Amino acid sequence: PIVEAQSPVEVIQQEQDQSVGTEELLEVESEKESPIDIAKEYIQNIAIEMGIDDLSIDGKVQGKNILFKLESEKAALLIGKRGATLNALQQLTQLVVNKSTKSFLMVKLDVENYRERRQIALEQLAERMADKAIRTGKKVSLEPMPSYERKVIHNALANRIDIETYSEGTEPNRHLVIEPVK
Repeated sequence: PIVEAQSPVEVIQQEQDQSVGTEELLEVESEKESPIDIAKEYIQNIAIEMGIDDLSIDGKVQGKNILFKLESEKAALLIGKRGATLNALQQLTQLVVNKSTKSFLMVKLDVENYRERRQIALEQLAERMADKAIRTGKKVSLEPMPSYERKVIHNALANRIDIETYSEGTEPNRHLVIEPVK
């Protein structure tokens, strides 16, 4: 085949035509759903599979964080035992959201203020177990829990000078130990 030689002007014109195609492609990329819409659709689909058809989702962006407040008559199903289902759903939703965006976003899910109630319960547990450790003079090991829950207990007891706290074990069986200072 015979290839015609192109003048520099023709080459530049051809490159400009190709760059227009790239700009159109970028416009199509930006027309995709927002991270909030993607996450809402994902959560809604999982809820339907769980038999929850009355789920309402309110999403709010706060910087690099997206907070979703979920409400349903079947809230207990979404929370699971000690928040295990909610934690798993939060982690999966975060993966789905970050797969569709260029920047990293933190996703937090809360069902009917469960996270706040859980934090209060953990702080109360921390105080009771610290008092038990002092009373018995022995270290107290708590049940395995996620890192952010262990952090709540560490923070709740940080100002006490009569005990020390540390984590032992490996995930998923990592747990917190409260030990009296001798």
